[in-house]
Amino acid sequence: MNEPMKCPTCSSEHAYQDRDLWVCPECGHEWSAAAEAAADASHETGVRDAHGNLLADGDSVIVIKDLKIKGSSSVVKGGTKVRNIRLQEASDGHNIACKIDGIGAMNLKSEFVKKA
Repeated sequence: MNEPMKCPTCSSEHAYQDRDLWVCPECGHEWSAAAEAAADASHETGVRDAHGNLLADGDSVIVIKDLKIKGSSSVVKGGTKVRNIRLQEASDGHNIACKIDGIGAMNLKSEFVKKA
């Protein structure tokens, strides 16, 4: 037997289907089950920037805050544009490999950049 659809906003079990949409009578939230499944799938895969935009190899990003470089007195200033990034799997969170003009090759965390 099918489980009843729960509201993603308030978790109410009293949601009902109205044509292509699901409606929650308790909070008034309406959603499409197909669109929600597609959004969940895209959220799980890929690297996202600080604003939730999906990043890909070759994108340009902008650093959103000053970042100290470990082992050096240099700083990557906020607003620095980084071109042609490469995404990588990293256990320490540094999932962007790039070259920054004047500094050289380094790894960045996606939470400190926004898509340009």
